[in-house]
Amino acid sequence: MPKRLLIIVHAPSPNTQALRQAAERGACHPEIEGVEVIVKPPLEAGPEDVLACDAILLGTTENLGYMAGLTKDVFDRCYYPVLEKKQGLPCALYVRAGHDGTGTRRAVETIVSGLRWKWAQEPLILRGEWQEGFVEQVEELAMAMSAGLEAGVI
Repeated sequence: MPKRLLIIVHAPSPNTQALRQAAERGACHPEIEGVEVIVKPPLEAGPEDVLACDAILLGTTENLGYMAGLTKDVFDRCYYPVLEKKQGLPCALYVRAGHDGTGTRRAVETIVSGLRWKWAQEPLILRGEWQEGFVEQVEELAMAMSAGLEAGVI
């Protein structure tokens, strides 16, 4: 039975949609065969998805120095239903930050700490003006998550 990587991404613009596609592409790399990848926007993701996954990758925009409201909504709906059941869940995060992403990162880290999830990698903050290199960075992050999950190292 394959392991399951859940990717929840808030992608309100063409650039953030490109990042979502990069995450899916990286996680579904052809050499990674033992991982089922599920990609959902925040409004479609719920506690049942988190309970059914073996690792989670979150992608959000920075909105007013904080995570996107829809990303926060996922945490609000999932926090208590998964709290005692998914401690130690490997997770990773990327933030598309028009500024510095510090507040967004801190907010997500606080929630993840409360859930007792474990960071598989340092959060990836994509700062400032749009750069094409952001796409490659997100693809590599997702590929590393998926490969690590398949290999059993995360």
